[in-house]
Amino acid sequence: MKTIFKYIGLFFKGIWRLITFIRVALANVIFLAAITLLYFTYTNIESSVTAPEPKASALVVNISGAIVEQATYQNPMDSFTGSLFGQDLPRENVLYDIVSTIRHAKDDQNITGIVLSLRDMPETSLTKLRYIAKALNEFKASGKPVYAVGDFYNQSQYYLASYADKIYLSPYGAVMVKGYSAYSLYYKTLLENLDINTHVFRVGTYKSAIEPFIRDDMSAEAKESASRWLGQLWGAYVDDVATNRSIDAQTLNPNMDEFVDLVESTNGDLAELSLKLGLVDKLATRQQIRQDLVEVFGSDGRDSYPYIDYYEYAASTPTKFDVNSNDVAVVVASGAIMDGPQPRGAVGGDTVASLLREARSDDKVKAVVLRVDSPGGSAFASEVIRNEIEALKQAGKPVVVSMSSVAASGGYWISMSADRIVAQPTTITGSIGIFSVITTFEKGLNNIGVYTDGIGTSPLSGIGITTGIPEKAADAIQLGINHGYSRFINLVSSNRDIPLAKMDGIAEGRVWTGQDAMNLGLVDKMGDFDDAVALAAELAKLDNYNIYWVEEPLSPAQQFIQDIMNQVRVSIGFDINSLVPAALQPAAKQMAQDMSLMQSFNDPNGQYVFCLNCQVQ
Repeated sequence: MKTIFKYIGLFFKGIWRLITFIRVALANVIFLAAITLLYFTYTNIESSVTAPEPKASALVVNISGAIVEQATYQNPMDSFTGSLFGQDLPRENVLYDIVSTIRHAKDDQNITGIVLSLRDMPETSLTKLRYIAKALNEFKASGKPVYAVGDFYNQSQYYLASYADKIYLSPYGAVMVKGYSAYSLYYKTLLENLDINTHVFRVGTYKSAIEPFIRDDMSAEAKESASRWLGQLWGAYVDDVATNRSIDAQTLNPNMDEFVDLVESTNGDLAELSLKLGLVDKLATRQQIRQDLVEVFGSDGRDSYPYIDYYEYAASTPTKFDVNSNDVAVVVASGAIMDGPQPRGAVGGDTVASLLREARSDDKVKAVVLRVDSPGGSAFASEVIRNEIEALKQAGKPVVVSMSSVAASGGYWISMSADRIVAQPTTITGSIGIFSVITTFEKGLNNIGVYTDGIGTSPLSGIGITTGIPEKAADAIQLGINHGYSRFINLVSSNRDIPLAKMDGIAEGRVWTGQDAMNLGLVDKMGDFDDAVALAAELAKLDNYNIYWVEEPLSPAQQFIQDIMNQVRVSIGFDINSLVPAALQPAAKQMAQDMSLMQSFNDPNGQYVFCLNCQVQ
């Protein structure tokens, strides 16, 4: 018996030693990581102190990572520990920062041209790309050249490259222009096989946000709606590129037979085909490209031309702010709309409302621009934000909404009460509808021998995820959804001065482009962020003003660590996609988005104004 207890004791002692080893090892890893972070900070500070005097250089725009409306703040240790366990250290580029950096370079006598090197820029919405393209055109108008270099160009990379004076492509590369699509994964059969009951309540024939959970395919109504706005987006892309490259638009629109014939004409050589079609100007190796750019920008004495990296240049670009001028405040609403306070990357009803309230209380703020890039979410949170916009207007401060890539469903709800709404022709908006989705697990639990029973004080007290939803309770929930939809369309009707009788033809979940939305009265003007700011200043009668970004402040400690993490992201950015086979990445990304969607459902009334199919691929 003593021997048994001895072995048991040794076993637990071994377990404790293993735990201690893991704990000490993890502490050492964190310590070494902290030293690494300090090293990166020190070397960056040292390089900035000893940086040479500015000299004539080309600006290499080598954007790496997603282009966003607002940088996402994450707990720095979450980011670090996430990277240890195979998660991504997010790399983000704020759209306005990219544009303002290019504009600064236009007037900088030390910048002699731009080289677009976009190999690490992912697919990006056409609306955001057009804003960057506007800055590139302004740069070219100053007389400075723009060149594009690349081994391969994805669709978004090629769009920006088409604005260059000359496009280089590797002799073994290709231009991948495949068009726009709106595909989703559908889980109906999976949920049935798992004995999960999905209860859906909705209003709107075209409200397709919940279709992935109740169907195995896209409905005819959803396809009808999507085909219209997808066609308009693709038409805008093709027209822009064809104009930039002075080629026939049909060159970018071959049918499959024509495409096969074209590939056959160059014996499968996609680079040669790109040159033949006029998509690029020259096929050249990296060495040949550098030699050509040396002839344009001069030599740096090391088999290359003098250049400065985009991130290095952006970090040295000064911020202009006149303390004697009034402000046009900008509040960003980017991401899914959720109830309560939320971090950046989501639109927290309480968070955005507090920022709008801050702008209302600031005497220097004379007008507000709400920058919306959201497919919607919580109806309750959307109304909380809209109420603050009404309060701003009552305080005499004009509000202009600037719609980015998508401002649909809840994204439109928070926009409709503004004094003016400005959208791009390629903005996705509308989707005026509402739904609720509740999953219950009583059938699956019963199948494995787990049952729920008990007693409650009212017919509603026993409703839950393990008991299901009785028919009468479902009827009551649907009545609540009907009321929410009625309120939505009545608010649109009164705020946009659209007769209620016309709302059914505009609403019911239909998705519109910005151009269609303006024709229907949902939007006031076509324009980008610059136009929205100028309009806000005009409404406030301001001649001189600052653009003041109203954001949740970070504590000094948070800001310090965040700056360190940003430096590490730029220097050693890690991509989770590298761990997933390329063929599975689209499906993995879609599943992650769908799971993220479910996690964002936190409306206290269970009512959602969300446009899932507004995501373009």
